[in-house]
Amino acid sequence: MSPSVTVLQLDTDFPRIAGDVGCADTYVDDIEILRISNATVGQIVSAEPATIPIAPFEAALQAARGEIVVTSCGFLSYWQDKLAAQTDKPFISSALTALPQLCAIYAAQDILTLTFDEHSLNAHHFGRYRTEIVGLPEDMHLRQVISKNQTVLDVALATAEITSLITARHKPHHKHILLECTNLPPYKAAIAAVTGLPITDILTCIEGVRPNTINPAYLGSMP
Repeated sequence: MSPSVTVLQLDTDFPRIAGDVGCADTYVDDIEILRISNATVGQIVSAEPATIPIAPFEAALQAARGEIVVTSCGFLSYWQDKLAAQTDKPFISSALTALPQLCAIYAAQDILTLTFDEHSLNAHHFGRYRTEIVGLPEDMHLRQVISKNQTVLDVALATAEITSLITARHKPHHKHILLECTNLPPYKAAIAAVTGLPITDILTCIEGVRPNTINPAYLGSMP
């Protein structure tokens, strides 16, 4: 039986906890992880995504056995069309690909995008759907774990810091939250609890294409 999802994963060793796109416990059925050699966070999280060496992702895409293929970094949204054209499988590079649908419902400024690095996320990734952005501060625990590829993650600390950040930056006019970073869905329930807002992330995008793929515990309320 084919895996439900193939994840084209960056070459990282930091913990991928339940709710992360790269954790098997996030899914109902078996998945396939294809680790892209030398694709580091520093290389892929770039304000100039056209410079990303994309050939290894193209090769992995051709080898993918899953019914859906996704990536483990939302900063690959720039390559959505090019990669999707190379497979007959549904391909989701990023939760940012949901913006056209979301902006048919909300004004772009009413969507709050939580990203790994707000200084690198730009029009190359958004296209014409520019939302408000909040990035993880450089000294935040989760960002340190990801950027330095650390092997220990304090989930309680990460949760507390993320909820504090979103509480401070969430404004009354915000009507929806989009999680660019695929490592943020484990904290979705905590974010929803302090904002009361619907949330779109890579998991809801997957579930929208292939229902009953994501463990319901990590979906929250579907947008």
